[in-house]
Formats: sequence, structure tokens, C-alpha cells
Amino acid sequence: MASLLWRRAAAAAARRRLLLLHPPAPAARRGSWGLPAALVRRGGLVGGRWLETPAFFPVQDPASGEELGRVADCGAAEARAAVRAAHEAGAAWGRLPAKERSVCLRRWYELMMENKEELARIITAENGKPLKEAEGEILYSASFLEWFAEEARRVYGDVIPASAKDRRILVLKQPVGVAAIITPWNFPSAMITRKVGAALAAGCTVVVKPAEDTPLSALALGELANQAGIPAGVYNVVPCSRQQTPAVGEVLCTDPLVAKISFTGSTATGKILLKHAAGTVKRVSMELGGHAPFIVFDSANVDRAVAGALASKYRNSGQTCVCTNRFLVQKGIHDKFVEKFAEAIKRELHVGSGFDAKTTQGPLINEKAVEKVERHISDAVSQGASIVTGGKRHSLGKNFFEPTLLSNVTTKMLCTQEETFGPLAPVIKFETEAEAVAIANAADVGLAGMPLC
Repeated sequence: MASLLWRRAAAAAARRRLLLLHPPAPAARRGSWGLPAALVRRGGLVGGRWLETPAFFPVQDPASGEELGRVADCGAAEARAAVRAAHEAGAAWGRLPAKERSVCLRRWYELMMENKEELARIITAENGKPLKEAEGEILYSASFLEWFAEEARRVYGDVIPASAKDRRILVLKQPVGVAAIITPWNFPSAMITRKVGAALAAGCTVVVKPAEDTPLSALALGELANQAGIPAGVYNVVPCSRQQTPAVGEVLCTDPLVAKISFTGSTATGKILLKHAAGTVKRVSMELGGHAPFIVFDSANVDRAVAGALASKYRNSGQTCVCTNRFLVQKGIHDKFVEKFAEAIKRELHVGSGFDAKTTQGPLINEKAVEKVERHISDAVSQGASIVTGGKRHSLGKNFFEPTLLSNVTTKMLCTQEETFGPLAPVIKFETEAEAVAIANAADVGLAGMPLC
């Protein structure tokens, strides 16, 4: 069976080499973003083949609004085909010796490292984050494949002490089957490899549904997976537009051939996926919304607190699931913290295109994200909050927003009740430790928090 698997992989590689003889589609030509034609794909990846669809949807540079290219708009039919391809490839991939799966993952990791600059440029082009941050994401992303390449060799079983002398209990760990991987746009490479690396190491096959704003990174990873010799059908990608997302998501959550769902995204979307998955009682792993508190006590070193606040809040323009959403500062140190935080924002943060070397704050992913930041600021100001710095769209373009700091914030304001996911830092003044803990825990989501004493 293993030899059959590798023969299929060789045949798929031959088909890919034939495709490379044809000129790249307009979306794949190297443009002003310097995107690598060899890695920019516009078709879905199903069963090792690049699949085009009757309809395509645009992928835009959030900084300029220009179109990077058009990508296949997969629907329910393509999603079902991808699930079938993953299921058909699963038996051979799951029975492959762990060492051979490890070799494939290791080669994939090496190809990511060889192409790290090109992969980072793709991220910056479609996501907008500064190129330095994108380069860091690629290293982080590749590290998951490196890690799971080694862990693939260590999927051990267990021998459990039995309750009777004439019995032995042996537990063997086996792949569950096809895993549906639904990923967000804020880390379009790392959120894929973190999930896919583990699944492939365990012997599962995957269908990846990337965010509609950032499909190019997922497809570039697919190209490198093919080059790494990962057999056809083991890694599949079904990009789709916002309009097709509900249909594709429903297929991935209801198809009986899918055994596991892994999702990172909003709590609202997670609830919908859980409802769909309940019908077939699928295994589900979800990382949903955040509402992280950052607590500063009177005894804290103000300069260190400000440095930590700046790094925690404004990474990726505030578009990370663990970045601080609420700053709780004790009364005695509050005014000094706000003053120094505002100075640091003005001094250290530079808004611009992610391809500009001095940029620390790229655009938000789209105008809808900007509108949410505006809504939170408007609500806070209407209830008595003060804008210390920032507070409006940046002159660079509609998706750029000024890094913003609010004071006189209360727990009744939207920005302290919802995850903003943007460059907004609201500061709440508190008096006692018990008060701070109560405010921090007044959330219905898991917390990633940082106290400074």
C-alpha cells in the first residue's frame, strides 16, 4: 500500500510539472508587491490537482485596495470533492510508517524555510501586516511543521494495568480520519501549520478552508506541500468568497466522512459550526474570541508597564486573539501610565504600508474592521470617555486607523464588553485588587492576561 501511495504521489508530481510549462495566470505574475509567481496559485487544491471553478473572487491588498488577483470561488460541490479526496488518501497515509510521514513534514518545513521571504511577502500583500512581522510569522509557522515532523515518530500506545491476572489492556493510537481545518486571516500561515502539522503527523488527512481575505498563503503552502512529496489528497484547500463561506462551512461540518473540526475565529461563527457538527457528533476543537485584560498596579514600574502594553496591544494593529483588549490601571499610577503610554504611541508607532521598512502599524484587514473600531470609540466618547491620542481613520487610506488611547473608560462601554480587534487601547481606573480581578473576570470568554505589580 505504501508503494502505491508513492506511485500516486509521483504521478501527481508529473502532472504538476506539466502545469508549470504553461504561462502563469495574471494573478500569479510578479507585480508591485513582488509576489513570487511560483507560489501564487489561484485554483483550489483538491486531490493533488489545482482546481479551477466557474467563478472567481478577488483578493485585495488592504493597504491600497488594489486587486492582488482572483482565486477560485469553491462551493459546496468542491468542498465535498475535497472531503472525498482526503478520505480516499487517508487509508494509505494513516498506514504509512510514522518515519515516512515525518520525512514528508520535515521536507515541507525545509521548503518553507527556503522560501521564507517569498511567503512573508504574500502575507504582507494580502493581510497588510508589516513585513518584519510577516517574516516572524513564517518562522513561527514553519516551526510547527518542524516540531510535528519529530512528534510523528512518537505516537506511542499505552499498556494499562488490568484488574484481572489473565488480561492485558493495550491502547493503540490511530488517526481519526479527515480533519476540516477552518482558519482566520490574522495569521494566515501559522494558524494552518499549527493545525495541519499535528493532523498529518497523527496520520489524518485535511481539508483547509482559509479566510476569504487571505487565501493566497494557504495555497502557497499547498504548492510547497506538493513539492515536499506529500501525497495527493492529504492536504486539500478550498478557498471561497464570503458569499460561499456558509455553504462550504456547512459541508465541512456535516459531511459524514469528516471526523474532526478545528476552527479559529469569532465566537459567533463558532456557535454556528458547533450546531452543524452536532448532527454527526464530530470531534471539535475551537479557539474563539478573546477579551484579554492588562492589569497595572501602583507598585509597577511604569516604563516597563508601558513597554509591555505597547507590545501587547498594537502587534498586527491590534488584530491578534491574545492582544490586550482592556487596560486596568490602579488609581495611584493611572495618570502617569496614561501620559507615558500616549508618548510611547506617538514616538514608537508608525502607520503605513507593510512593505515600508519603518512601518509598525499596517492597515486593518478591511473596512468592516475599521467600522467596528469607530463604533467602539464613538460609543465610549458618548458615555464620557476621553480620546488621549488617535481616534480616527488615518489619512493613508480607508483601512488605516490611528493607534488610539482612551481614558475615563467604564465597564459599561462597548470597548470593554466586546473584543475590538483593532488599534484601540481603553484604560479603566480601579482602586483595589479585588475590583480589578472582578472586572477582568467579568467576561464570557477565555482570558489571556498580564498583571504587572
